[in-house]
Amino acid sequence: MTTDALLAAYDDQLRTDAEMARAEDVQRAGPLLWGVFDHGGFVSYRDLGGLAGTALDEAIERTVAHFRDDTDVGSFEWKSRGHDEPADLGERLVAHGLVAEPAETVMVGEASLLAVDVPLAATPEGPVVVRRIEPGPDAVPDLTRMLEAQESVFGGGRGPSVASALRELTSGASEFWIAEVGDRVVCGGRLTPVEGTDFAGIWGGSTLPEFRGRGIYRALVAARARSAVARGIRLVHSDCTDMSRPILERSGLRAITTTTPYVWTR
Repeated sequence: MTTDALLAAYDDQLRTDAEMARAEDVQRAGPLLWGVFDHGGFVSYRDLGGLAGTALDEAIERTVAHFRDDTDVGSFEWKSRGHDEPADLGERLVAHGLVAEPAETVMVGEASLLAVDVPLAATPEGPVVVRRIEPGPDAVPDLTRMLEAQESVFGGGRGPSVASALRELTSGASEFWIAEVGDRVVCGGRLTPVEGTDFAGIWGGSTLPEFRGRGIYRALVAARARSAVARGIRLVHSDCTDMSRPILERSGLRAITTTTPYVWTR
């Protein structure tokens, strides 16, 4: 698929309804969808339908007022993309009190391109084992170790709680994968199929600094891609940092746009 075709598939399938699938409440305001989740509010749209200038300012004002006055969320996120119009959207969001978080690159590609064998050499601490976390008595300690490793890399508050992850695992909403050296989780991530689409999301992949450069992240990506292919999933997507982008590009994913979350906090 061409980059344009991948971007069109992303816009058509992964915005609006797909982003609101797990919301507790959704309201439409023109081209915008306002969603309330257990972790806060979220704004989604396919495009802004030509909103610009004063009309866009008014839409942003209504959005802030809605989450501030009509909900009890502590914060909401307006998830913009680099190809969104108008070009001054970010400036206008900031002018209304939202704060830009670091931009990430949106990567999309065919799952089969990532489903390759990645040899893993043993570390000085022992061999690397990549496995899927299964529901059962070991799920909570496995998820706890995985999320602790993730927080040690990204910092607290950036990932799901153990309780939230356990709900995703037991409901089948996401697969959770880890790479271990002995009893230590050195990398972890999840695969989240997007119901009703050709996509699954590949999230996480936080490798501990002392274990980087060994192909562990790429092996974890490949394991999740093989699982996606086995499930009949054609495309994968990921919002990635500058650190993981080169690995995904070497695997065959393409950068199609960027994404910048703008966050309002009560």
